[in-house]
Amino acid sequence: MSSTPLNVRIFDTADEVAAAAADLVAGELGGGARTLSLAGGTTPAKAHRLLCTKPIEWGRVTVLFGDERCVPPDDAESNYFSAKQELLDQVFPATVHRMPAELGPETAAALYDPVVRSLAPLDLVLLGMGPDGHTASLFPGSPALQADGYVVGVRNSPKPPPERVSLTLTALREARRVVFLVTGADKAAAMALVREGSVPSAMIPGAEFLLDRAAAERL
Repeated sequence: MSSTPLNVRIFDTADEVAAAAADLVAGELGGGARTLSLAGGTTPAKAHRLLCTKPIEWGRVTVLFGDERCVPPDDAESNYFSAKQELLDQVFPATVHRMPAELGPETAAALYDPVVRSLAPLDLVLLGMGPDGHTASLFPGSPALQADGYVVGVRNSPKPPPERVSLTLTALREARRVVFLVTGADKAAAMALVREGSVPSAMIPGAEFLLDRAAAERL
């Protein structure tokens, strides 16, 4: 079976992955990167908390999001709400572009697309991965994988809630640096599929993967 070469760094624990991610982000922003796209999930949230302690000139930084659930921005399920609590309210970036997903998938995508387009290519995009190999809200077999433009509305997501907004593969492929944070034994099978090139998380050439040993078990 053919496989895709992966740019992988393996750490012992999820906490070490989060620490490495925070160091990477701080290094990129300190080196001139100005746009940072955040991801939802437990490990990114740990990285967000660590970023609060880094000597970063946040007044130079524009923050975006890789995807969002169609819930109000103060909902516990909102990626923006999580990032706001863990990071944004502590560091005050120059600009924060949240996805207005509460307006519905299509409207939110139409409003967010020109924002991303005006900033593309994004400097640094952080992504997570689901046990099925999805990333952002790009799920295996979804029509969103063929979407044009930079942002797409997603309906009928196999993971609740069913309505979402996501950066497209175009936006992710054009980004200057894409880094996945993947932890936990429930991701090991999906990482094997990434190596085979058969899931959305494998569709971004040049992406880097920061893994804990549990997620890397089947590589």
